[in-house]
Amino acid sequence: MIKIGILGSTGYVGLELARLLSNHPEAEVVFLDSRSYENKAYSSIFPNMKNIIDIPCVSINLDHEESLKGIDLLFCALPHGLSQKAVQTAYRLGIKVIDMSADFRIKNAAVYEEWYNVKHEALPELNKAVYGLCELHREDIKKAEIIANPGCYPTSIILALYPLLKEKAVTLDSLIVDSKSGVSGAGRNLNDAIIYGQCNESVKAYSIGSHRHTPEIEQELSLAAEEETMLQFTPHLIPMTRGILSTIYFNNKKSLTDKDMAEIYEQYYKDEFFIRLLQIGELPQTKAVYGTNYCDIGFKADKRTNRIVLVSAIDNLVKGAAGQAVQNMNLLFDLKETTGLKLTPVWP
Repeated sequence: MIKIGILGSTGYVGLELARLLSNHPEAEVVFLDSRSYENKAYSSIFPNMKNIIDIPCVSINLDHEESLKGIDLLFCALPHGLSQKAVQTAYRLGIKVIDMSADFRIKNAAVYEEWYNVKHEALPELNKAVYGLCELHREDIKKAEIIANPGCYPTSIILALYPLLKEKAVTLDSLIVDSKSGVSGAGRNLNDAIIYGQCNESVKAYSIGSHRHTPEIEQELSLAAEEETMLQFTPHLIPMTRGILSTIYFNNKKSLTDKDMAEIYEQYYKDEFFIRLLQIGELPQTKAVYGTNYCDIGFKADKRTNRIVLVSAIDNLVKGAAGQAVQNMNLLFDLKETTGLKLTPVWP
């Protein structure tokens, strides 16, 4: 059994990790960390966990290294800036770590500091970290000690674009991404933007040109394209709990047809269990991936405008966060990648 600790277990991502791991045949959760709910039974905080996870939360003091001893893997579901010390401590103790924050995703520390307004204090660990997008970096992940779990928006965008970037079929100076996310992406903390009376029956754009996931997306797209890549990224908040739908536009410089794209995506993703390629003319919807680790991808060549339109859908808490983390865990510990993740989407 893999002995596991979760830091920040009472946020939505921590909860989703606990839910997934409770059904994982090779996982044993040793502790659930929470400062706010110390000594409270986990199931008293989250009623869905009744008779599933009833152990009390503990507050882990990273100044006392013995608090992490006895585990094989640490999940950090902490806000950006707070994961750095935890990752340093775990790495020093020889404990593998999967960090859910942005602290180890962006390889250029100066870029991270510019976008997140936090000084990076763990540069040696940053250099060791592997970007944990499993379908793209599988072999590196297997050998890693520190995994930077990707962000939710980046996952939906990078997976959709990757095959066409590798085929040099994306017009990089015309790349536009419009993404829509459910309110769980904003976390559990009280936030004026997600108060029911203000987000229900409303859709709004936010952080145009300044969303913190932008440098992460551009970093990975640039690696795939083998040249510097920028995009116009506009996220939207919509009144649903879970899900991200990303719609991507660019000029069709190679005059690709729908059939051409179907062949390209099949070539790259035919063996990827968690990527579902939709039929020509069929487009993704968030409900079809609800509660699962799937990423659904569809596409359309618009002959009239000579543009390509890509559409992807993920559950932001699963493939966009906790599910991808468990997928990374499976790779780290030489388990079948789908272990504990063969989940059927909830419908309706």
